[in-house]
Amino acid sequence: MPTQRSKSERSDAGKQLRRDPYEVLGVSRNCTDQEIKSAYRKMALKYHPDKNANDPVAADIFKEVTFSYNILSDPDKRRQYDNAGFEAVESENQELELDLSSLGAVNTIFAALFSKLGVPIKTTVSATVLEEALNGVVTIRPLLLGQPITRKVEKQCAHFYSVIITEEEAQSGLVCRVQSSDKSKFKLLYFDQEGAGGLSLALQEDSTKTGKVTSAGMYFLGFPVYRLDQTTNSMAAGKDPDAAFFKKLDGFQPCEITELKAGTHVFAVYGDNFFKSASYTIEALCAAPFTEEKENLRAVEAEILTKRVELSKFESEYREVLAQFTEMTSRYAQEMQTIDELLKQRNEIHASYTNAPPMKRSTSKSRSRGSPKEVKEDGQVRDKKPTGRDRSKKKKWYNIHLKVDKRNKC
Repeated sequence: MPTQRSKSERSDAGKQLRRDPYEVLGVSRNCTDQEIKSAYRKMALKYHPDKNANDPVAADIFKEVTFSYNILSDPDKRRQYDNAGFEAVESENQELELDLSSLGAVNTIFAALFSKLGVPIKTTVSATVLEEALNGVVTIRPLLLGQPITRKVEKQCAHFYSVIITEEEAQSGLVCRVQSSDKSKFKLLYFDQEGAGGLSLALQEDSTKTGKVTSAGMYFLGFPVYRLDQTTNSMAAGKDPDAAFFKKLDGFQPCEITELKAGTHVFAVYGDNFFKSASYTIEALCAAPFTEEKENLRAVEAEILTKRVELSKFESEYREVLAQFTEMTSRYAQEMQTIDELLKQRNEIHASYTNAPPMKRSTSKSRSRGSPKEVKEDGQVRDKKPTGRDRSKKKKWYNIHLKVDKRNKC
């Protein structure tokens, strides 16, 4: 009869069977973030459960691809893996991306509930949408520069738009922004055009709450522009309240594409609500009239990069001081308890210097049970004060019964 392996032994065996994430995605160790994303999207589309419903091998490969991408797409986890392998990466803290279109109604309800409770849930674009784009069977509407379009997109569906720019407009820069006044969740997508007429996903920006709206934008301004992934290290931040502050700028990473060439470019708005359609307004702008804004953006992002470095140093100082404070607080409590105990022992020793029997405290009941007469210090006996019942028996001078003859009127 085969022996039963413990849970830890099965876990160790699973770790030994893990393949190198670079090998899984088919990329080199010095690959760029864009190469990692492109490789992941192609493999995820190939082995997605929607396309391989009855293939357990494809399901395992899809999990392996997702696990590898979660490591290599995070700069911190990628660096940890490069230095110390899987042991440095906490697998239980991996954030999975959910395809809401593949979830059943019950699972979607649970996902929506957890999202409302503040649990970070990352979603991915539906495999159906990506496959239709790759096969070139999507409908693309023109989006003219400076002319916003307002529409509604169904959940887990996408509206595609084409933007045509000249050489001069490409040099000036292009901005594409989407916002929703009813705070709908959506994704702004940018696609590369394949040779056979298909479209492959190249960039993705999730909507975030900014004031009274949700918005997302892509900025191709000819210089490095940064994006802020607010879901980075969100699980770790939930366990450590201080981490929410110190990890706030970890997701501040440069965009993979900084400029566009003259020609036609394809964007899309993907509805990312759990149950309802997403209302949005999309607008594409040439950055030529926004010279001052471009310089301000460059300056602010440079300051943010400097602050990120300072924040990393400050965290080390803060953790050190916090540890000292915690140690001092603990010592304070211990010293207070020790001093109180010593003073108590001292009082007990003082009290032991006596031959008199211990004093008994008289209670109110014992007093009430005593004799009705009390002895004065000079030996004379005095009567106990009359009670309320005795007082009622004594007549007082004003308790005189006067007889009034009602017949004789005054």
